[in-house]
Amino acid sequence: MFNKLLIANRGEIACRVIKTARKMGITTVAIYSDADAKALHVQMADEAIHIGPPPANQSYIVIDKVMEAIKTSGAEAVHPGYGFLSENAKFAEALEAAGVAFVGPPKGAIEKMGDKITSKKIAKEAGVSTVPGNMGLIADADEAVKISNDVGYPVMLKASAGGGGKGMRIAWNDEEAREGFQSSKNEAANSFGDDRIFIEKFVTQPRHIEIQVLCDAHGNGIYLGERECSIQRRNQKVVEEAPSPFLDEATRKAMGEQSVALAKAVGYASAGTVEFIVDGDKNFYFLEMNTRLQVEHPVTELITGVDLVEQMIRVANGEPLSITQDDVTLTGWAIENRLYAEDPYRGFLPSIGRLTRYRPPMEVAAGPLLETGKWQGDAPSGATAVRNDTGVYEGGEISMYYDPMIAKLCTWGPDRATAVEAMRVALDSFEVEGIGHNLPFLSAVMDHQIFVDGTMTTAFIEEQYPDGFQGVELPEGDLRRVAAACAAMHRVAEIRRARVSGRMDNHERKVGADWNVAVQGQSYDVAIDADHDGATVTFEGGEALRVSGPWTPGDQLAEMIVDGAPLVLKVGKVSGGFRIRTRGADLKVHVRTPRQAELARLMPEKTPPDTSKMLLCPMPGLVVKIDVAEGDEVQEGQALCTIEAMKMENILRAEKKGVVAKINASGGDSLAVDDVIMEFE
Repeated sequence: MFNKLLIANRGEIACRVIKTARKMGITTVAIYSDADAKALHVQMADEAIHIGPPPANQSYIVIDKVMEAIKTSGAEAVHPGYGFLSENAKFAEALEAAGVAFVGPPKGAIEKMGDKITSKKIAKEAGVSTVPGNMGLIADADEAVKISNDVGYPVMLKASAGGGGKGMRIAWNDEEAREGFQSSKNEAANSFGDDRIFIEKFVTQPRHIEIQVLCDAHGNGIYLGERECSIQRRNQKVVEEAPSPFLDEATRKAMGEQSVALAKAVGYASAGTVEFIVDGDKNFYFLEMNTRLQVEHPVTELITGVDLVEQMIRVANGEPLSITQDDVTLTGWAIENRLYAEDPYRGFLPSIGRLTRYRPPMEVAAGPLLETGKWQGDAPSGATAVRNDTGVYEGGEISMYYDPMIAKLCTWGPDRATAVEAMRVALDSFEVEGIGHNLPFLSAVMDHQIFVDGTMTTAFIEEQYPDGFQGVELPEGDLRRVAAACAAMHRVAEIRRARVSGRMDNHERKVGADWNVAVQGQSYDVAIDADHDGATVTFEGGEALRVSGPWTPGDQLAEMIVDGAPLVLKVGKVSGGFRIRTRGADLKVHVRTPRQAELARLMPEKTPPDTSKMLLCPMPGLVVKIDVAEGDEVQEGQALCTIEAMKMENILRAEKKGVVAKINASGGDSLAVDDVIMEFE
């Protein structure tokens, strides 16, 4: 076995690889840019080597710099993670020439399957059904428009060397095809150093389901079930689960066997993923093969008990697979939610800054679940597991230079309903402050009926949130549970204030029992009857909810039991009450005496400032270009400027017709959230 392994990556995947290498007794080497000098993967590794400035095209994807780090460290093998150089055949070739093992497939397989155009041609020749499209390279925007018309709108413009949603655009007309072509080329060049673009038909109402394969260099190959990855935004996966709630055993077997056959046809050896579009009749169509470890690999590990990183390392060491297809069993259900540094209330645009608070839920294994993932007998009813793969820590910074994903939160349960409920509690327990993040959106998805029913498609976000994510309004039953909890918590806080101020002597009760709780436009008059074990909160009309929990004033997380069921609240302070975040809702809860509530109803509401005549920067980023000039008349939907953040280009458009009065930014400027880019008459 290798003695020293270099991880040619950063963030959570580098940390993930380090954990398995450590378990195997292998010394690890991290590489880092200036921006990552204090990163978690640098702290976890046994050694760390600096490789350059923050931009990836000056550090992490510069093959010569990585090779120099390998030489300096004396590493015998390299794990590339995903992204960066993970599917770069030239990197694999350089490692081979240096006598260093690549923890990934042979360069020939990368060349054949890592390139989306070539892989589709091979799949078609092998008799695999593929999505209609033009697999030739596109020379310019005019040709992109012509091909798009030939294929028929809508079309997908994709980077040949792409992945992770980078360099991908959907076009519904000629104008979008022209704009999408240039943005896709730019993103592809910046992210992968390869700006080749191809076009294929965009299949509406699809499900995105992928098969995990594992092959060795001795001709053995197996599949480890499937993953459902249909919930995506900007063509990037957000929620994944294994197995899929849609597939039956016959379809799973057919997809798995086809995937293994395709892998063997190109001499594949390592972990890899074959992705498919599956229609409503369970017809499946080959999309691409990812010749690397996938972001969503933990859900497969949770239901199979197979450590994919360990298997990759063993295959790279020349070992045959120790697992046969008959050994693969799928136990229970696993869900993965990707935590992104992005603002769901601003169209999921990237967010950067310092993590002033970062407290993931505690990772737990369920009952007798062993490290191997195999159960000793049947899984106990209600047993759950929580796993969080992360690359950040409290006090660390989220950089604008890299992908905005900061953690992958996974839960396991013996069935789908249990796994989903465990995820709801885990999301409510996940504390993140200092940056915008998508935890509220993920919570909303977990409660959405379409997801609960397992009937989602890749159009889920677009169809269910056509005007963007505006937060969650809790149903009446949940709202009353929150109101009851906050009333009980407020009473505890009032008792403490009374004791501190001297208003409570010898524990004599000076805090009243009658309160009014105002939340989400509702007003509840309640009476509290407290004892040593909790409080009974009775609403006007007679409904009584029992509240208990260990919360004390100052705690930012309240793990309560309300009416016999768990209720996890993130708690902040506002004047006269709390800021409560739970199940995707962000609530101001005011708890007042009856007289205070009466007076509060007479107070005027504050009017927000008028920014309707300004274009504000929606996220921190760099101005790529300004498309208009002062004095120009612009039309609704017209491109005004392009902002780049976290390797993604975002085109900002006019919301209505107007005239540009003043431009406050220019190409190359670095902007913060809500900086005024331009003003209109």
